Amino acid sequence: MKRFRSNPICALPLTILLIAGNGLEVRADDEGGGFFDRLLGKESKEEPAPSPRYQELEPFWETDSSFAPIVPKGVPSSFADLAERVSPAVVSIRTSQTLTRGPEFPRQFQEHFGFPFSLPESTPHKREGAGSGFVISRDGFIVTNNHVIEDSDEILVAFKDGRELSASIIGRDPKTDIALIKVEADEPLQAIPLGDSDAIRPGDWVVAIGNPFGLEHTVTAGIISAKHRRDVIGGTYDDFLQTDAAINPGNSGGPLINLSGEVIGINTAINPRANTIGFTVPINMVKNILPQLRAYGHFTRGWLGVVIQGISPELAESFDLESENGALVSKVLPNSPAEDAGVERGDVIIEFDGISIGEWRELPRVVGETAVSRPVEIIVIRDGSRKSLRVKIGAMEEPGLARADTSTGNASSFGLKARNLTPEIARQLGMEGADGVIVTEVRPGSPADEAGVEKDDLIIEINRDEISDLQDLRQHLENAGESVLMLIRRGDSAIYVPMKRPS
Repeated sequence: MKRFRSNPICALPLTILLIAGNGLEVRADDEGGGFFDRLLGKESKEEPAPSPRYQELEPFWETDSSFAPIVPKGVPSSFADLAERVSPAVVSIRTSQTLTRGPEFPRQFQEHFGFPFSLPESTPHKREGAGSGFVISRDGFIVTNNHVIEDSDEILVAFKDGRELSASIIGRDPKTDIALIKVEADEPLQAIPLGDSDAIRPGDWVVAIGNPFGLEHTVTAGIISAKHRRDVIGGTYDDFLQTDAAINPGNSGGPLINLSGEVIGINTAINPRANTIGFTVPINMVKNILPQLRAYGHFTRGWLGVVIQGISPELAESFDLESENGALVSKVLPNSPAEDAGVERGDVIIEFDGISIGEWRELPRVVGETAVSRPVEIIVIRDGSRKSLRVKIGAMEEPGLARADTSTGNASSFGLKARNLTPEIARQLGMEGADGVIVTEVRPGSPADEAGVEKDDLIIEINRDEISDLQDLRQHLENAGESVLMLIRRGDSAIYVPMKRPS
């Protein structure tokens, strides 16, 4: 604690006047005779101005309160009426799967012995699961999560009024974790209308109803915390709503409902380290998938035929781009719609069918949701200029569309050793017919190592020029400036890597 030292008493004459009948008056005067002059009626001297240090200071922050207060719209005093209205259409789902293999020992036990270890074949037994769902049509169609009913031999649907009905699987889409099942009821069922998830905003009230931990028709409330959450479960098509309405195991497949009683999402995932972070598949994505699930049992996505990656600041500089928006094409697949339309490696796709591509991971989703054989316009940046291309979308066949190599990283043109790609090496690496220079060694601690260049990477281009042998590589690296753009092939993927010359 700081201590403050006072001035010596002699520095400030103190005069005390006792006036009979009026009590004690204490005055401090910094002018030797000032008090007595006033007592004798002499003209007093002008009071000195207060020190600037002790003057009243004006606030320097914003104090304008002219804005009208924002009153939250539709603040509910209770969610009871809403829950009562929609709960009959929310169902609990119980599943079972017949297994014949004995239970496996814990992973630590298997690692100790060095091989998978399980009991011998045993008498068939059932594994049970549980989840939630909701009725979307009066004739018995029900939506839930794919992981709730996947590989199930039996699906039992329980309604709030106590009825239990067997359900059959109509269609599944594992990529978005959506499933459509159906029950046969003696009378029309109550259904929940599907709303517009694009219209929901962070801060809007929502209600979740489901079957957490087997506790049927549990109602929780909260708000939309955020939209467009990606990389939640590692899926290419992740585009979740985030909510703080309590969601727990067993809520999977249940509805997230707005205050109008409409479903705006399907509760799908949680963050196990937090109890107020849940993720919901937007209902608009679901509405796009459901018709095909009903008609064909699966969802066929549109296919463009490109490998893409994000645009880092270094890549934006290398390609002379004004921003980091868009998807950089690092490979055009042969005999693909993209190749037929004239898409080239190095193009930056900034618009697809009138939809701006801000973040590169948006492209697989919008392409996948596009109808097969539909012609669309795409806008690309090529050599600093906008170019319009017309592409006829194909049907995606596994393994998939527009995949980005997750091993992308910045690299450097130095700190590595390479050799010409011979036919023998090409066969060993599965690169028959390829041209370029193969990386044989990356020096630890070098710019290449720090950037993520790996042994067996195939260098295809330097600064947009093809590299055929070591002589080409040396010449281009010697003539390069401070920044080098290298195209490498790693496995089945090709990626652009921006590099800085080591200082």
